[in-house]
Amino acid sequence: MAEYQYFDVTLPLGKDIPCLPIGTPENPAVPIPKVERFLDVEKGDKVTQSRIAMISHDGTHIDAPLHFIRGGTTIDAMPFETTLGPCRVLQINDEKFVTVKELEPYKIKAGERILFKTKNSPGVYDVWWYTGPFVTVSPEAAKYLAEKKVRLVGIDYLTIAGNDPPENVGVVHEMLLKNGVFILEGLNLAGVKPGNYELICLPLRLEKGDAGPCRVILRK
Repeated sequence: MAEYQYFDVTLPLGKDIPCLPIGTPENPAVPIPKVERFLDVEKGDKVTQSRIAMISHDGTHIDAPLHFIRGGTTIDAMPFETTLGPCRVLQINDEKFVTVKELEPYKIKAGERILFKTKNSPGVYDVWWYTGPFVTVSPEAAKYLAEKKVRLVGIDYLTIAGNDPPENVGVVHEMLLKNGVFILEGLNLAGVKPGNYELICLPLRLEKGDAGPCRVILRK
């Protein structure tokens, strides 16, 4: 009987989760995720219950086309096969971008699920409010992936596109999402070797959602 290895590449969700580098720690442009335990059996309550306050793009999550595209597919309408099935973890060595030059040798095919392991893992997650450089997908690489008609692109940081220059954020997201490519962000691929895996991942079924928090497991 075959034995499988399982890798949980999801960021734990809580008040200490890394946040997007927007604004400042003193004046954040987005609310900080909050998990509040308002009933607790350890304190004499009959049950334990928690209240969660967050945005749909906190932590490990999937961007749906609606995130940038008017009338785009919502997260609750995402086909299951988008995030369930074989995937490849590709090693990216460029210090700044996922580039077409580095992708070409991988011979990416239509329908693939592609996850990028970069120098981001695990260093960028060691800092709650990361403001240093992190590896993102270049506009040219986004166009290349869209033309290859992949199902899904994932990366090991909270956003697939950085703001250097600022217009990259919109260009990269729009190039992928308008072509029906869903984006998986917030992966932690430290300890995961490049190669072939089975992706087991589903977002929360948020009605007409622009994104959905998810749990991501790789099975080897």
